[in-house]
Amino acid sequence: MTAPIMNDNTYQAQLANKVARIQKQFACFEPPMLEIHQSPISHFRMRAEFRIWHSDDDMFYAMFERDEAGKKTVIRLDEFPIATRQINELMSVLLTELKANAVLSERIFEIHFLNTLKGDMLVSLIYHKKLDQTWQDLAGALADRLGIKIIGRSRGQKIVISDDFVIEQMTVEVQGGKQTFYYQQIEGGFSQPNAQVCQAMLNFACDVADSIANKQDLLELYCGNGNFTLPLSGYFKKVLATELSKSSVNAARWAITHNGISNIDIARLSAEDFGQAHKGVREFRRLLEAGIDMNDYAFNTVFVDPPRAGVDDQTLKILQDFDNIIYISCNPDTLFDNLLTLTQTHDIRRMALFDQFPYTHHIESGVWLSRRM
Repeated sequence: MTAPIMNDNTYQAQLANKVARIQKQFACFEPPMLEIHQSPISHFRMRAEFRIWHSDDDMFYAMFERDEAGKKTVIRLDEFPIATRQINELMSVLLTELKANAVLSERIFEIHFLNTLKGDMLVSLIYHKKLDQTWQDLAGALADRLGIKIIGRSRGQKIVISDDFVIEQMTVEVQGGKQTFYYQQIEGGFSQPNAQVCQAMLNFACDVADSIANKQDLLELYCGNGNFTLPLSGYFKKVLATELSKSSVNAARWAITHNGISNIDIARLSAEDFGQAHKGVREFRRLLEAGIDMNDYAFNTVFVDPPRAGVDDQTLKILQDFDNIIYISCNPDTLFDNLLTLTQTHDIRRMALFDQFPYTHHIESGVWLSRRM
């Protein structure tokens, strides 16, 4: 892929296309006016992954571009303007360091960068060779010189020089005041790629929660590392958040403890498993071990941020039991399909577009639905 032309006119044109698509696609639901949350025009992406291309006398960052026939062309990248400034500054410095050391540069074929608003940087160096103690010593010295974290990977190997995570910070308006929340983002785990827009998403969810009357307890499905869980917990008596990924559950528990929040419980369950537990169909050992009793909760609001496949039919029926549904979606098509069911019982109160992925066709959306009286 080649870097897009980035100026205000180009950005506004691509955003207008996304807005038009959403307005047309969802017109049948007669939603309220679409709320639009823009991205920075450049330097917005917190993650970047590059191939390393070796020639006879050089090595450089590369991506591939396919033509209409499917043929791949190697595109050299000396900078990557959609990535953060910190990633761009590190790219050339790191490459110079690698070129100067045969052990570190030999058979390296990919480099992944993970950056945060807090300023943490994790770099994964991926090789077609076994990494030995010499490599580990040199990589450790390099990490110290550059002030970054490094992970080395090859087939069957993962060498963590210091940590396999970075700390992210998000500033969100909760109950009328700005709060900063800290999160653990694990190498290879899911994290929002556009942190500035992610903050807009968190503020939207909190603003919706603030508008809900007679708030009781919150259920969250697909909670990940607790991205939405933490700020939303300020609006509800108790929160039960579920997530299947073990590493994400551990990161969410770290975040709850690190941020000093006491009204959140995490259950390592899929959305489908929660449905069975909620209906009393099955008892789950993980709930018993965590001391979680479903009867202790008075849920009237549910928050979901599902994968691209959307919410399954069984879980949709569970969502319809709640007075309020806050739904964040990364796929307008599965959101549309889910709304065909949810709008049988609920009305759309608010709808937002978050330009999480500028210069691509991908769209992030937010919807608040309330039960029809």
